[in-house]
Amino acid sequence: MWPVSGHNGHDGRVSERVGARELLRRVLDEEGWVSWDAPPTGQPGPSTPYGRELAAARERSGCDEAVITGEGRLRGRRVAFVVSEFRFLAGSIGLATADRIVAAVERATAERLPLLAAPSSGGTRMQEGTAAFVQMARITAAVRAHRSAGLPYLVYLRHPTTGGVFASWGSLGHVTAAEPGALIGFLGPRVYEGLYGEPFPGGVQVAENLAAKGLLDAVVGIDDLAGVASRALDVLCADPPPAAPPPETATPVPETAAWESIERSRRADRPGVRELLRHGARDVTPLSGTGQGEFDPGMLLALARFGDAPCVLVGQDRTGQRTGHPLGPAGLRMARRGMRLAAELALPLVTVVDTPGAALSAEAEEGGLAGEIARCLADLMNHPSPTLCLLLGEGTGGAALALLPADRVLVARHAWLSPLPPEGASLIVHRTTERADEVAAAQGVRSADLLRDGVADELVPEYPDAADEPEEFCRRAAAAVERGLSGLRPGGPAARQSRYRPPA
Repeated sequence: MWPVSGHNGHDGRVSERVGARELLRRVLDEEGWVSWDAPPTGQPGPSTPYGRELAAARERSGCDEAVITGEGRLRGRRVAFVVSEFRFLAGSIGLATADRIVAAVERATAERLPLLAAPSSGGTRMQEGTAAFVQMARITAAVRAHRSAGLPYLVYLRHPTTGGVFASWGSLGHVTAAEPGALIGFLGPRVYEGLYGEPFPGGVQVAENLAAKGLLDAVVGIDDLAGVASRALDVLCADPPPAAPPPETATPVPETAAWESIERSRRADRPGVRELLRHGARDVTPLSGTGQGEFDPGMLLALARFGDAPCVLVGQDRTGQRTGHPLGPAGLRMARRGMRLAAELALPLVTVVDTPGAALSAEAEEGGLAGEIARCLADLMNHPSPTLCLLLGEGTGGAALALLPADRVLVARHAWLSPLPPEGASLIVHRTTERADEVAAAQGVRSADLLRDGVADELVPEYPDAADEPEEFCRRAAAAVERGLSGLRPGGPAARQSRYRPPA
């Protein structure tokens, strides 16, 4: 999981502050790095005020511009980098700086290298004005092209990162972390105070706060960065495993009463998606929030590998949902972030269904819950990557349906799928909750029913209950996911729709 280290950051102090070369020394492998930088051109004369500032910045920083670029090895993997040097005019971006960044991003794209960006900047170089300001659009286009080529872009925000840098190449990472206590924000606090005559509210533009709000995936100390980035790249750059041989015999589907499965699925000690990752996956990198200021404890988003099979995992977290955080529209927007990530990097997508139902509240309605369910369904039915769904436990209503469509569907023995909680369905049909068991049986919600009707493809056994054998069950489920992902190909909308067509 992501480490969190250093000062807590609520007063804006960082545990340490290092320059670009020191960061590279501590992050890249011991053999060092190779520079891609050409000398800046078109510089002002040394007798001009700006020329004298540049000369002083070169002497102070030991760099000829505000970024250094190049390539090196990260835990043995070749990577490209763009790293700011704040001591050079506060890491500001001028024309020559932009030329260097764009050249490095385009070279990384051409050589199909993952790119690590580590900005630390006050934004646009004021001495160059609007001409420098518009370079942010050019840098953004280069990063977008890199991502569109299916190449990973990792961002490590350092203290401070503000202004146009944060609003362009600092906010486009597939995975984004920041150093502890770092000041990160669109408007620099000194500028805000000068313009409005009062300080900016404390504790807002701090890495830890932005991580809590779902804008960053993690807060990571410099000495932990290599391990974190390497683990993420082990998934993002992994090749899919070859097709696995089919099991010699199909697992018999035990005849369990619907209500028995429903009650077992609701046990407080039943393992969920967190336990699945803990006991059955490796190279797990949790991601946080939507990246747009929303976070829902009822949804979990991660990069992971099941055996040799890499994936983006989007899972409903039973722990979060059962501790006062029913799944809301923000959770589904988190899920769609995972769907986009998998699509862009051509990674398999694994969804995990385990929900007592979506939030029933005014906030959820006003937040667009129904629309988010619809968009999840549309995204999954048309997803360009292979998709696998694991029905792990409860499967209630639209929240469950939102993560269901997939090329392959696994179902735990006591998992189930229903348009409403059985008690709610009983109220509609019989005007009482007392006949919930009868309604559940009639609706065909059990794993056996789902397999019979073609909604699911493979059973994950429980002996007799996942809650009684949590580690063994999670390893069994993880093995089924690995087997299901091996050789899996995207079926496309027509094939995914055919699963739900009624028999002729």
